[in-house]
Amino acid sequence: MMSDLVLELEGIRKVYRGRVEALKGVDLSVPRACIYGLLGPNGAGKSTLVKILTTLIRRTGGNGTMLGRPIGDRGALQKVGLLPEHARFPDYLTGRQVVEFSAGLQDVEASVTRERTDKLLDLVGMTEAQGRKMKGYSKGMKQRIGIAQALVNDPEIVFLDEPTDGVDPAGRRDFRLLMTKLRDEGRTIFINTHILSELEPIVDRVAIISHGELLGEGILDDLRTATPEYRVEFEGELPGALRESLEGEGFVVASGLITMETSKAAEMQPLIDQLRKENLAISRIEKKTQSLEELFMGFVDQAGGAAPPPIPGAPVQAPAIPKS
Repeated sequence: MMSDLVLELEGIRKVYRGRVEALKGVDLSVPRACIYGLLGPNGAGKSTLVKILTTLIRRTGGNGTMLGRPIGDRGALQKVGLLPEHARFPDYLTGRQVVEFSAGLQDVEASVTRERTDKLLDLVGMTEAQGRKMKGYSKGMKQRIGIAQALVNDPEIVFLDEPTDGVDPAGRRDFRLLMTKLRDEGRTIFINTHILSELEPIVDRVAIISHGELLGEGILDDLRTATPEYRVEFEGELPGALRESLEGEGFVVASGLITMETSKAAEMQPLIDQLRKENLAISRIEKKTQSLEELFMGFVDQAGGAAPPPIPGAPVQAPAIPKS
């Protein structure tokens, strides 16, 4: 029977030289077919965790399984895709050649490599530019090729480390659409990022990490600590009697603005009816919830955290590819 979890981690630790403790006993359970966000500042331990799971570095302690097999199992790794942070590909290769070479590294059969590469280049919007060399690509184009090569082995779980860093707004929008499509296909997308606003529209679950420790984990709405607030902006002068009545009902009234802490839209309907009855023009109605950034800072503040120290080690690079 297939497990509902693709990752089950217990007590994962990593200590670098100089006794720098990058991970301090991380426990994590990641469901299948979801977009999972590991959120934290640079140096918090996000990349270290992914490197352990993909066997780029060894863990100091702890145990876990990936796709139902022990961490490092070769069969499980064949079902994993990876786009590391600061991934670099040889400038002399074309975008298509990078994807095809990655297929070879992943033992993808030659008979399916061509068709799969065609589909992936189309999926990431790089069909027209596939024949250009990497040195002529923008940062966003390189990231698109990086995502394509991470998918070339048809993985069940895809690790993306800071995938939108340096990408323009249009590219970030395309990235979000692509991630939801991959999730709907049944894949698990594990994203490391310090750009919190990027994940908020699409993430299913999040884990917040700082100084190598998990500060919170779960469904985003369940983690929010602040009550949602409805805001109604209007034009005109509010009658004194109505103002007193609204304040008595728990509304906060200011010039041209009325707010109330509630998650129920129905509780705002009588207010809207009263404003219309007074012929006051409603210019805006907005539901404000705690943002992912506000949530993250709340966890960090509770933990007494500051900016974590830098972790030793060079960025991960793609394997060297010999010139033909």
